[in-house]
Amino acid sequence: MKQTGRGRSAVNLAVAAACALTACPAHSFAPVARPLSPSPSSVSSAVVGGPTTTTSLSAIGVFVRKAKEADVRKYCEDGPSESVLGLYKQIKAYDGSGDDGDASGELQSILTKRKGTISVVAEYKRKLEGSGFVTDILQPEILSPVFREFGAAAVAVLADERMGGCTYDDVKAMVEEQEEARGDVPGPLPVISSDLIVDEIQIAQARDAGAVAVTVTYSVVGPEKVEQFIKDARALNMEVIVNVATPEEAQGAVDAGASMVAVVGVDGADGKFAVIEGLSVPEGRRVCTIANILAKDNKALEEVEEAWICRDMGFNCVWISDALYKAGNDPVEHPGAIISSVKAKSSVKFASPKARSGKGEGAREYLGDILM
Repeated sequence: MKQTGRGRSAVNLAVAAACALTACPAHSFAPVARPLSPSPSSVSSAVVGGPTTTTSLSAIGVFVRKAKEADVRKYCEDGPSESVLGLYKQIKAYDGSGDDGDASGELQSILTKRKGTISVVAEYKRKLEGSGFVTDILQPEILSPVFREFGAAAVAVLADERMGGCTYDDVKAMVEEQEEARGDVPGPLPVISSDLIVDEIQIAQARDAGAVAVTVTYSVVGPEKVEQFIKDARALNMEVIVNVATPEEAQGAVDAGASMVAVVGVDGADGKFAVIEGLSVPEGRRVCTIANILAKDNKALEEVEEAWICRDMGFNCVWISDALYKAGNDPVEHPGAIISSVKAKSSVKFASPKARSGKGEGAREYLGDILM
């Protein structure tokens, strides 16, 4: 194993570029949708879905859903690549023979740390909700090494062009950059495709781009499709993170075989914990719980404190998106610094996420001179 100067140089470049970005208000973005149960019979007919938003404007959600349906339909009509079609056929041919029903895998193991620690999934997107805290987000090739060098456990790409400004090409770019760190310390991170999955063809797309996992939103597809998509992903040696927003959805996801559940669209640590507090997991199974941290409309870095509280409540992992980019003009609060802050073994009783003086428990550990 070796550590090269290449990764650190890329990180320094990214930090320098981040400092040049300007700041303005932003809003968070996470899945909430009305239940639908698609049942496409072929690639060409795969067109059902739902919105992904934390706003209360349900009318917007209808347009988002219809847009996703149109996107999938057009993709299928235009004709997927041979490699995607081959993976799709592999999914269809999979009968689960010899499958023990255990959906856990390497990603789940990576995200599930020992009690008292937290892992971080850093989500990449090209545009933020609202006007955004920054006017521009760097290319995946630039931010990818930042996520790795500053301690993220995995990288997610919001592979929906309308919602996050990204496509599966960005998933591929992130995978390729991570692979360049093969043999280095730290090594490549697993990449998750965070799309609004409504059909198996999208799972094939994600795998073709190099992703090791996909996200599925329970309220969009329902329990039967959740179970089916977990099976479809297993056919390609992939894992599934199921997005949930209520205790009923969380339990339904586990009952459908989910090994990872992410609480989305719920503000505050207490609200998130209420979703998974009474979760009943069958004996012998392990479920990784993930808290999706929503960005706040300020620069106080309250998201870091919320992540600490979620850690202390027993969550295994936090998923951070817009909050990574909200202070792009601050040299000590770029995406890498936010990740380091979240992972710091500190407490809200003795430390503040904005601490810079070095006084108090852990202050230097997470927002001190992070470039040293």
